[in-house]
This record gives sequence, structure tokens and C-alpha cells, in this order.
Amino acid sequence: MVHQPSKTHLNRRNFVKASTVFSVPLFVPSRVFGANERLDVGVIGVAGRGGANLSAMGGQNVVAVCDVDSDRLAGAKNKHPKAVEYADYRKLLERSDIDAAVISTPDHHHAPATLRALRAGLHVYCEKPLTHSVEEARMVASEAKKQGVATQMGTQNHEHPGYLRLVEILESQTLGQVREAHIITDRPGKWWPQGIDAPTGKHEIPGNLSWDLWLGPARSRSYNPAYMPFKWRGFWDFGCGAIGDMAIHLMDPSFWGLKLGGKVTVSSQGPDVNADSAPTWMITKFEFGRRGKYAPVDVYWYEGTARPKDPEIAKNLPMNGSLFIGEKGKVACTHGQSPVFIGDGVEAPAPYLPESPGHHAQWIAACKTGSATGSNFAYAGPFTEIVLLGNVAYRAGTPITYDPKAMSITNNDAANSLLRKDYRLGWEI
Repeated sequence: MVHQPSKTHLNRRNFVKASTVFSVPLFVPSRVFGANERLDVGVIGVAGRGGANLSAMGGQNVVAVCDVDSDRLAGAKNKHPKAVEYADYRKLLERSDIDAAVISTPDHHHAPATLRALRAGLHVYCEKPLTHSVEEARMVASEAKKQGVATQMGTQNHEHPGYLRLVEILESQTLGQVREAHIITDRPGKWWPQGIDAPTGKHEIPGNLSWDLWLGPARSRSYNPAYMPFKWRGFWDFGCGAIGDMAIHLMDPSFWGLKLGGKVTVSSQGPDVNADSAPTWMITKFEFGRRGKYAPVDVYWYEGTARPKDPEIAKNLPMNGSLFIGEKGKVACTHGQSPVFIGDGVEAPAPYLPESPGHHAQWIAACKTGSATGSNFAYAGPFTEIVLLGNVAYRAGTPITYDPKAMSITNNDAANSLLRKDYRLGWEI
């Protein structure tokens, strides 16, 4: 069945070509929206985070929904009875009558779905981590820039008032130069297993599950309930482990407020490397050089059962939070809460970052008007690259020095293979 665009849809690709010729600097919405007009949205993944993202699209026109679980898909269809159902998002993204795509799949599908959506000229909201590999993050950011569409990575706390205040403290150098940042999560722990071998044995595929579509770009294997739901996150073939899950949230103020970037040396320690899954604990050190007015800084990441060795740091570092040590003082922040100064003599600057209308609302407005988003792919791509280097260093077994301009590890050529991945036939990017 061929889906024809409605009369209000414009040929966006031709418009972008014309805009490029005349050097128009801002993206334009895929069609002209009236004050009360709704986006035509395709939603890929409709349970878990996908369910929350689908609910956030309730004020828009959900024209298509996709999930490999027919039971979950039926639930989404019940909420949006006019939406067309798909098990394969590649088919959904062939439609010509949608403006935007919301992607809430396991990590290994993020780039294959997102790149297809971007190349179709769609605005894209994609859950975190933006991609499954460093190379994918670079490709997604590049394609988003080329297409000039509205994008947002699903870091819902990016504009949380507490995080805005923390970024203001770091950005304004209220603490003076920050030389150390410490960030911790207790995941995986009870949330999903890590440090285990791939499961074996054959199990009957549930009748509601399209297992081959769930595998998608990953290498073929027999169905096993050890992978799902959500337990996939700890396996290298499907997820990015605890750092890919939580550092995208918890390191966000560091990346933003300290302007992290440039060449970086990354070292990770943990249990012996398991070829199938991420470790039960990991400590990663990111060493950044000077970035304009910001002094070199070491950023430490702790996950699982890992804890700082320094008892003073351990005492002040909130679980699932961060601690920043500057020349003039220290500040700590628990995820989703407000920063707290440790000690006296330091005061926060007057708030200057604008309050957000909400992560989804911000993206929806950008799709319609061309306004800005906080976690757009130009921001989220380089950030995701840095975060995923923690896993690369751990799996390489040695410290790595990464040059983002060359997208290359300069001191260990073999480790460069960990920056990218292979794809099954039909799922290439």
C-alpha cells in the first residue's frame, strides 16, 4: 500500500536543497503548521520508555505505531485506534505522510531506525543512549545536520531545574576551576544482569513476539527469555551496559557545564572482560585537556558495586549523582534534584538558563517552528561518543587516547574496531 502525503505536506527535501543554495541557516518544519495543528507522528516502540513517549505524543496525531510485541502493539492501538500498526519499523518509515518519528527501541536499533528516519527527512526523538556505537553517534549527528530537522535525545532531566542550576554553577565557574568530577550509579545491580555469558538452549518463541525483528541488526541466535524484557541492556550485542544507561543522564551536567570535548584519554578498570556482557562494576577515568577558559579536568565514573577509594569523596558523593571539586568549593547533586554546596563561602549565581516547557514539548515546538532543543543530536552525538568510550577502554583492556577530529584511537590501533559494529543483511546503516 502506498501512503500519499496530505495536501498540507511540502516536499521537504526539495525545500532543504533550495535552502542550502541560498544559505538559509535554520531548519524549517516539514510543513507549515497553524497555531493548533498537530504533528503526524510515527511511534516506534510502545512500552516501557516507549509507552511514556507515546503518552507524551497524546496531543499530536499518532498515525502509525510499531512494536515487535503484538500484545503491546494492541495496547497502543487501543489508545490510538486510527493509527496503522507495524511490527517492522522499516516499513513504517517508508510512509510519506508523517512529519516525525519517536524511537524507543533497545539500543542496538537506535541508529538503524534513526538514520532511516533522518534520511526520510523526518524530525526525530530518540531515547538514550543515542546510539550503540561511537561510529553510529558520529553518523547520526552528521545526518541530522545534513537534513536540518528537529532532533532530541531522550534525556528527560536535561532541563530539570536542578540540573539547570548545576550547569550554571559549573559554566560560570562559581567553584573556580573544577579539576575533578565524580559520578556514580548503583546500576546494574537489581536492574538487569551483567558479567554473565550469553544464555544457551532453545526456547519456544512467544506467539506475540517477532523475534527476528527484535534481533534486527544483531547477529542471529535462538530466542531466550534471558534477553527480555529490558535484560538485554547488559549484553554487548544489544545494550551499552550501565554507563550507556545512566551516564547519559548523570554526566549530562558535566558535559554541558564543563564543556567537555577535545582529545581525551580514557581508562577503565573492572572484572575480567566477558565477551558477551558488560561488567558487574567498572571505574572509568576520562582525562580532558584545557577547553578554552576551562582547566584540564578528570571525570571519574563509578558503576555497580564500584566506589571511590577516597573516603571523603565517597562520603560526599550521592548515589546516582555527582560531585564536583573546584578551587573555591564543592557541589554535589543527586539525579533529578537540586545541587547542594558542601561547606560555606560559595553561593550559586543568579539563575540565567531558561526554564523548559518539558523535554517532549520542547521537541514538538521545534518540529513545528524551528525553535531550539536542548539535547539535539549536534549535542547528543558528541556526548554519546564520550560516554561510550568508557566501554571501549574497558573492552580494550588498556587506556585509550581518542581524537574526535579523526574519530580514532591514536595509541591502540586494534581498539578502533570497538568504535564500530557489523550489521545483519537488510539492517545496514
